[in-house]
Amino acid sequence: MLVDVFNMAGQKVSTVELPAGIFEAPIYADLMHQAFVRQLANARLGTHDTKVRGEVAGGGHKPWRQKGTGRARQGSIRSAQWKGGGRIHTPHPRSYEQAMPRQMRRTALRSALSSKAMENGLVIVDQLSLPEPKTRLMASALNGLVGSSSALVVLPAKGEDYVGVIRATNNLPDAKTLLAGYLNIRDLLAYDKVVLPLAALDVIAKNLG
Repeated sequence: MLVDVFNMAGQKVSTVELPAGIFEAPIYADLMHQAFVRQLANARLGTHDTKVRGEVAGGGHKPWRQKGTGRARQGSIRSAQWKGGGRIHTPHPRSYEQAMPRQMRRTALRSALSSKAMENGLVIVDQLSLPEPKTRLMASALNGLVGSSSALVVLPAKGEDYVGVIRATNNLPDAKTLLAGYLNIRDLLAYDKVVLPLAALDVIAKNLG
Protein backbone atom coordinates (compact mmCIF):
# COMPACT_ATOMS: atom_id res chain seq x y z
CA MET A 1 0.00 0.00 0.00
CA LEU A 2 1.49 3.31 -1.15
CA VAL A 3 0.64 6.28 1.11
CA ASP A 4 1.66 9.91 1.25
CA VAL A 5 4.21 11.23 3.74
CA PHE A 6 3.64 14.68 5.26
CA ASN A 7 5.75 17.10 7.24
CA MET A 8 4.65 18.81 10.45
CA ALA A 9 3.13 21.62 8.40
CA GLY A 10 0.75 19.17 6.74
CA GLN A 11 2.47 19.35 3.35
CA LYS A 12 3.13 16.25 1.27
CA VAL A 13 6.84 15.59 0.93
CA SER A 14 7.06 12.02 -0.39
CA THR A 15 5.39 8.60 -0.44
CA VAL A 16 6.15 5.34 1.35
CA GLU A 17 5.18 1.72 0.81
CA LEU A 18 3.53 0.23 3.90
CA PRO A 19 4.30 -3.43 4.70
CA ALA A 20 1.44 -5.49 3.24
CA GLY A 21 1.71 -8.12 5.97
CA ILE A 22 0.82 -5.52 8.60
CA PHE A 23 -1.35 -2.92 6.89
CA GLU A 24 -3.13 -5.17 4.39
CA ALA A 25 -3.69 -8.15 6.66
CA PRO A 26 -7.07 -9.92 6.97
CA ILE A 27 -9.38 -8.18 9.43
CA TYR A 28 -10.67 -10.45 12.20
CA ALA A 29 -13.30 -8.50 14.13
CA ASP A 30 -13.81 -11.28 16.67
CA LEU A 31 -10.09 -11.45 17.43
CA MET A 32 -9.93 -7.67 17.84
CA HIS A 33 -12.86 -7.84 20.23
CA GLN A 34 -11.21 -10.59 22.27
CA ALA A 35 -7.98 -8.60 22.53
CA PHE A 36 -9.92 -5.47 23.53
CA VAL A 37 -11.88 -7.29 26.26
CA ARG A 38 -8.67 -8.90 27.52
CA GLN A 39 -6.93 -5.53 27.81
CA LEU A 40 -9.84 -4.02 29.74
CA ALA A 41 -10.01 -7.05 32.03
CA ASN A 42 -6.28 -7.02 32.73
CA ALA A 43 -6.50 -3.34 33.70
CA ARG A 44 -8.95 -4.12 36.52
CA LEU A 45 -7.40 -4.11 39.99
CA GLY A 46 -9.79 -6.58 41.57
CA THR A 47 -9.26 -5.07 45.03
CA HIS A 48 -12.97 -4.81 45.90
CA ASP A 49 -13.90 -6.50 49.18
CA THR A 50 -16.91 -6.90 51.46
CA LYS A 51 -17.17 -8.38 54.95
CA VAL A 52 -18.79 -11.70 55.71
CA ARG A 53 -20.47 -12.41 59.06
CA GLY A 54 -17.20 -13.49 60.61
CA GLU A 55 -15.54 -10.15 59.82
CA VAL A 56 -18.09 -7.56 60.97
CA ALA A 57 -17.94 -6.19 64.51
CA GLY A 58 -20.21 -7.43 67.28
CA GLY A 59 -22.57 -10.35 67.42
CA GLY A 60 -20.60 -12.51 69.80
CA HIS A 61 -23.63 -13.80 71.68
CA LYS A 62 -26.93 -15.42 70.75
CA PRO A 63 -29.60 -12.64 70.72
CA TRP A 64 -32.23 -14.79 72.49
CA ARG A 65 -32.65 -18.37 73.52
CA GLN A 66 -33.32 -21.02 70.92
CA LYS A 67 -36.88 -21.96 71.94
CA GLY A 68 -39.81 -20.56 73.81
CA THR A 69 -39.87 -16.92 72.65
CA GLY A 70 -42.22 -17.34 69.68
CA ARG A 71 -39.63 -15.70 67.43
CA ALA A 72 -37.50 -17.25 64.74
CA ARG A 73 -34.30 -18.78 66.01
CA GLN A 74 -31.21 -16.61 65.63
CA GLY A 75 -27.58 -17.37 66.26
CA SER A 76 -26.02 -13.94 65.81
CA ILE A 77 -27.09 -10.34 65.21
CA ARG A 78 -24.40 -10.19 62.55
CA SER A 79 -26.07 -12.67 60.21
CA ALA A 80 -26.84 -11.36 56.72
CA GLN A 81 -30.51 -10.65 57.46
CA TRP A 82 -29.65 -8.26 60.30
CA LYS A 83 -28.85 -4.60 59.84
CA GLY A 84 -25.09 -4.23 60.05
CA GLY A 85 -24.60 -7.93 59.43
CA GLY A 86 -22.25 -9.66 57.05
CA ARG A 87 -22.88 -10.04 53.34
CA ILE A 88 -23.42 -13.16 51.23
CA HIS A 89 -22.22 -13.72 47.64
CA THR A 90 -20.60 -10.26 47.46
CA PRO A 91 -17.26 -9.32 45.82
CA HIS A 92 -13.91 -10.30 47.27
CA PRO A 93 -10.37 -9.70 45.95
CA ARG A 94 -9.71 -11.61 42.75
CA SER A 95 -7.75 -11.42 39.52
CA TYR A 96 -9.57 -10.62 36.29
CA GLU A 97 -6.54 -11.41 34.14
CA GLN A 98 -7.23 -13.14 30.85
CA ALA A 99 -4.63 -15.04 28.87
CA MET A 100 -4.19 -14.66 25.12
CA PRO A 101 -1.38 -16.13 23.02
CA ARG A 102 1.14 -13.65 21.69
CA GLN A 103 0.47 -14.63 18.09
CA MET A 104 -3.23 -13.91 18.53
CA ARG A 105 -2.47 -10.51 20.08
CA ARG A 106 -0.20 -9.61 17.19
CA THR A 107 -2.79 -10.75 14.67
CA ALA A 108 -5.36 -8.52 16.39
CA LEU A 109 -2.97 -5.56 16.12
CA ARG A 110 -2.41 -6.24 12.44
CA SER A 111 -6.17 -6.37 11.95
CA ALA A 112 -6.62 -3.02 13.72
CA LEU A 113 -3.83 -1.37 11.72
CA SER A 114 -5.22 -2.76 8.47
CA SER A 115 -8.65 -1.45 9.39
CA LYS A 116 -7.19 1.99 10.04
CA ALA A 117 -5.36 1.89 6.72
CA MET A 118 -8.53 0.95 4.85
CA GLU A 119 -10.44 3.82 6.49
CA ASN A 120 -7.64 6.36 5.74
CA GLY A 121 -6.97 6.58 9.44
CA LEU A 122 -3.17 6.54 9.11
CA VAL A 123 -1.19 9.76 8.79
CA ILE A 124 2.49 9.22 8.00
CA VAL A 125 4.90 12.05 8.83
CA ASP A 126 8.57 12.30 7.98
CA GLN A 127 9.50 13.24 11.55
CA LEU A 128 7.97 14.56 14.75
CA SER A 129 9.63 17.67 16.11
CA LEU A 130 8.69 21.03 17.56
CA PRO A 131 10.85 24.17 17.81
CA GLU A 132 9.67 24.48 21.43
CA PRO A 133 7.39 22.42 23.69
CA LYS A 134 4.28 24.56 23.26
CA THR A 135 0.77 23.13 23.21
CA ARG A 136 -0.37 25.65 20.60
CA LEU A 137 2.35 24.47 18.22
CA MET A 138 1.33 20.82 18.57
CA ALA A 139 -2.34 21.74 18.28
CA SER A 140 -1.61 23.64 15.08
CA ALA A 141 0.42 20.74 13.67
CA LEU A 142 -2.28 18.18 14.45
CA ASN A 143 -4.94 20.45 13.00
CA GLY A 144 -3.03 20.49 9.74
CA LEU A 145 -2.52 16.72 9.79
CA VAL A 146 -5.82 15.32 11.10
CA GLY A 147 -8.17 18.30 11.27
CA SER A 148 -10.71 18.05 14.08
CA SER A 149 -10.26 14.27 14.49
CA SER A 150 -8.78 12.73 17.62
CA ALA A 151 -5.22 11.52 17.16
CA LEU A 152 -2.94 8.85 18.57
CA VAL A 153 0.64 10.07 18.10
CA VAL A 154 3.01 7.09 17.99
CA LEU A 155 6.63 7.73 18.94
CA PRO A 156 9.49 5.42 17.98
CA ALA A 157 11.23 5.55 21.36
CA LYS A 158 11.85 7.61 24.46
CA GLY A 159 14.42 10.31 24.06
CA GLU A 160 15.21 13.99 24.32
CA ASP A 161 14.02 14.49 20.75
CA TYR A 162 10.43 13.73 21.73
CA VAL A 163 10.16 15.29 25.20
CA GLY A 164 8.73 18.49 23.75
CA VAL A 165 6.19 16.57 21.66
CA ILE A 166 5.05 14.56 24.68
CA ARG A 167 4.69 17.62 26.89
CA ALA A 168 2.81 19.58 24.26
CA THR A 169 0.46 16.69 23.42
CA ASN A 170 -0.37 15.90 27.05
CA ASN A 171 -2.40 19.12 27.28
CA LEU A 172 -4.60 18.27 24.31
CA PRO A 173 -7.85 16.48 25.23
CA ASP A 174 -8.22 14.67 21.88
CA ALA A 175 -4.63 13.51 21.45
CA LYS A 176 -2.28 11.06 23.13
CA THR A 177 1.32 9.98 22.67
CA LEU A 178 2.31 6.32 22.79
CA LEU A 179 5.55 4.45 22.20
CA ALA A 180 5.49 2.16 19.17
CA GLY A 181 6.62 -0.72 21.36
CA TYR A 182 3.49 -0.31 23.51
CA LEU A 183 1.01 -0.19 20.65
CA ASN A 184 -2.26 -1.75 21.82
CA ILE A 185 -5.72 -2.52 20.53
CA ARG A 186 -7.55 -0.19 22.94
CA ASP A 187 -5.70 2.96 21.89
CA LEU A 188 -5.87 2.06 18.20
CA LEU A 189 -9.65 1.78 18.38
CA ALA A 190 -10.15 4.79 20.66
CA TYR A 191 -8.73 7.42 18.30
CA ASP A 192 -9.86 8.45 14.83
CA LYS A 193 -6.39 8.93 13.36
CA VAL A 194 -2.99 7.38 14.02
CA VAL A 195 -0.03 9.69 13.40
CA LEU A 196 3.04 7.62 12.52
CA PRO A 197 6.51 9.04 11.93
CA LEU A 198 8.69 6.97 9.62
CA ALA A 199 10.91 5.93 12.55
CA ALA A 200 7.89 4.53 14.43
CA LEU A 201 6.80 2.73 11.27
CA ASP A 202 10.12 0.89 11.28
CA VAL A 203 9.60 -0.17 14.93
CA ILE A 204 6.10 -1.49 14.17
CA ALA A 205 7.38 -3.37 11.14
CA LYS A 206 10.08 -4.96 13.27
CA ASN A 207 7.65 -5.99 16.03
CA LEU A 208 4.77 -7.22 13.87
CA GLY A 209 6.46 -8.12 10.61
